[in-house]
Amino acid sequence: MLQNLIWTMILSSLMTSPLIFDFNKKSDIQNWRIVDDVVMGGRSSGNFSLNAEGHGVFEGEISLENNGGFSSVRCGFKKIQIKDNTMINIKLRGDGKNYQCRIKSNTGEYYSFIMPFSTSGEWQEIEIPLKEMYPTFRGRRLDIPNFSGDYFEEMTFLIGNKKNEKFKLMIDKIELK
Repeated sequence: MLQNLIWTMILSSLMTSPLIFDFNKKSDIQNWRIVDDVVMGGRSSGNFSLNAEGHGVFEGEISLENNGGFSSVRCGFKKIQIKDNTMINIKLRGDGKNYQCRIKSNTGEYYSFIMPFSTSGEWQEIEIPLKEMYPTFRGRRLDIPNFSGDYFEEMTFLIGNKKNEKFKLMIDKIELK
């Protein structure tokens, strides 16, 4: 009886993977979509694709014309349970520029919880503490508590450094830790 309970607990823990997305050559990326400043009249342009190695590649050009200045790629998910995890861990290779990781507890919310991060130009693992992700809307910090939810339904990567620039961010894996 006790052995069955132990095996059930082991199998249960193995089946609940903290993996959010693992990019590879066979990844279906159709749910990842670009949202640029063109929604507000800007001229920035981003693209998201898989490269030959199977990494997700978010790249493009930021333009400050017409009050523009950002590009993002986002993906909606079924509720991703946080459980005992405290971090989002992202294996990526950037271009030395600054980006933001954003999540939404509910896709219907107007605001996102964000955490800026810097890239080094090399492969690196970025750790984003969930409880340190703070709420913003259109670049303004909101006077409500940091993220404390049990799940999230949307994840976004955004670049908006207030300058004209080309960018390229390669993503290998996103998981909870």
